[in-house]
Amino acid sequence: MTTPRTGPADALPNGIVDAHHHVWDLTVRDQDWIAGDRMAPLRRNFAAADLRPEAAAAGVTASVVVQTVTVAEETPELLALAADDALIAGVVGWTDLTAPDVADALAALRELPGGDRLVAIRHQVQGEADPEWLLRPEVLRGLAAVAAAGLAYDLVVLDHQLPAARAAAAALPGLTFVLDHLGKPPIAIGGLRPWSEAVRGLAVLPNTVCKLSGMVTEADWRTWTVDDLRPYADTVLDAFGPDRLMFGSDWPVCRLAASYAEVLAAARELTSALGPAERAAVFAGTAVRTYGLGRDLGQKG
Repeated sequence: MTTPRTGPADALPNGIVDAHHHVWDLTVRDQDWIAGDRMAPLRRNFAAADLRPEAAAAGVTASVVVQTVTVAEETPELLALAADDALIAGVVGWTDLTAPDVADALAALRELPGGDRLVAIRHQVQGEADPEWLLRPEVLRGLAAVAAAGLAYDLVVLDHQLPAARAAAAALPGLTFVLDHLGKPPIAIGGLRPWSEAVRGLAVLPNTVCKLSGMVTEADWRTWTVDDLRPYADTVLDAFGPDRLMFGSDWPVCRLAASYAEVLAAARELTSALGPAERAAVFAGTAVRTYGLGRDLGQKG
């Protein structure tokens, strides 16, 4: 697995790490995925300043901001934000994995203001028509460059793309693959298979981690209950274990179905049977270790 960049595994913050949230400014660029009436609540600017009071009220002391669009200019903006914001401890950015100079592009990002906050790369694989996009030779070469740079790779995939994700993770044992949103199971229709089988297949590999995130928006936005989420949370808890599971709010996308406080409350209830050390892993330790978050969490600015 990828060696953490800075800070030991026990360098835990005095609070919760939110391992997955977003920010965007529609005056800078459009977010073309925010389309239609159902998504209308998201068609406004969301800044770290909007998140901060909600995070503070929830006991969140550090966060990881995640890219939203496949635009090269976004990642430097997120790094600059992290350099100046006391809450943001890490950035999951984007770069073109298929580019011949991907290693140079990653090195250049590291040299930018906030470049030390770059912890992972992500691509919207869920939008690729090819279910085996991750296994293309040029993509595997790019993923190898991510590993060589000491970064993790966030997987945003649909359930039918999980077998390719497993194959990519098996081909690159030195790269940590972080599964976003449990691999987007069909919670709204109550379907477990084939998602559960595919996600268990991925979890067999030791260089894989899963985010306990994004469940409320995969459920029925209006009527979901914690019991609706439980079979899916139980599956990843059993498959990955607490030491390879990390909490993420998916704010502000979560607002389509739940408030920040409600998302955290659901995650707490879903992990209530765990012991104190296991809960500490899910709500801080796994993110700190996986992303190599440093000792100074929550101390900047």
